[in-house]
Amino acid sequence: MNVAVLVSGAGTIMEAMLAAGVPVAVVAADRPCRGLEVALAAGVPAVLCDRRDFGGFTKAFDRDAYCDALTVALLPFSVDLVAMAGFGTIVNASFHEAYERRILNTHPSLLPAFKGWHAVADALEAKATVTGCTVHVATLELDEGPILAQAVVPIHEGDTPEGLQERIKEVERKLYPQTILTALDRLEHNQPLVGSIGG
Repeated sequence: MNVAVLVSGAGTIMEAMLAAGVPVAVVAADRPCRGLEVALAAGVPAVLCDRRDFGGFTKAFDRDAYCDALTVALLPFSVDLVAMAGFGTIVNASFHEAYERRILNTHPSLLPAFKGWHAVADALEAKATVTGCTVHVATLELDEGPILAQAVVPIHEGDTPEGLQERIKEVERKLYPQTILTALDRLEHNQPLVGSIGG
């Protein structure tokens, strides 16, 4: 089974995947980042599908052309499962069709609470006492896909968004690789991904 990991940043969650034995066949990024360097250092093929070639982060960004290019870039690696790990580009319907119900994402909250890009800050602003992380099947609707696993992270008095984010990442680095390995086992045995995997 081959996993493609999509990254945009430091790649620490991807490092955890490699350490846990996730069969990462390729790492792809939407911008130059440390994640690509980590992949190459680990002997994993690294692909830069740069947003700057498709309009960057402006209103001119051609999402459809970008997602087509990303799909083509992954083709040689016979990808069974796509794992988003801090990937900063929302993919379109054609990418979801290419990997139907086989794209996973991790989100820094206990979905359905605190969807969106500012989940950690939103939890603090709401004075929540707990948050956590959720591994789910990615869909076109942001943070709406079926939940595979969750883990709770308590919120402490005086927490900052940065400190809380790091504590959530510590949990993600364990939960996400475990969930991916279980998902791969299900795919290998032609079982549906949706259902309780753990948490």
